[in-house]
Amino acid sequence: MSSDDELAERLRSGDEKALRTAYERHGASVLYLAQRLLGNRADAEDVTQLTFVAAWTGRDGYDPQRGTILSWLLGIARRKVVDRLRSAARDERVTETVRAQLAPDAAPETPERILDRLIVADELGRLPDEQRRSLELAFYDDLTHPQIAAVTGLPLGTVKSHIRRGMASLRRRWEVDGATFGTRSAGPSRAL
Repeated sequence: MSSDDELAERLRSGDEKALRTAYERHGASVLYLAQRLLGNRADAEDVTQLTFVAAWTGRDGYDPQRGTILSWLLGIARRKVVDRLRSAARDERVTETVRAQLAPDAAPETPERILDRLIVADELGRLPDEQRRSLELAFYDDLTHPQIAAVTGLPLGTVKSHIRRGMASLRRRWEVDGATFGTRSAGPSRAL
């Protein structure tokens, strides 16, 4: 039995010293992953702490047949990072909503802007689910490519491809629509 297998047994049986040993052995890896995905040391430290608390409370769910204790801890950390990113995105949306409501002399809604948003929403609805989700996370939640990969569980290259293909599809639709109505440019819109 390896030392990690023994550690897992002790942790699953409720040995609090095993949790400390797991932290000493794997805490740096969890912190590294969290900091890499979040880009912020303080948030990464919080996620690391939450990871080990979740590992302790969910220790009965660890199955050594499904992977090492490190892979289990990193899986918990990824979920905690996703939770943190979603929470931050929600907070940012609330902040932006409040700012928008407080902003004096906001530009009036013109029929062109409404039409632009409808075209974008329609085209987003036509995209494959993973492409649409990647674009929504990038533009509506303002997440970076690595953050989108963490949220969706997709490889970073796939996320970049989904965004590139989705944008190309939106651009083609925009150019066709612009050519049809004669008033739109193919440039980016603030509606995204």
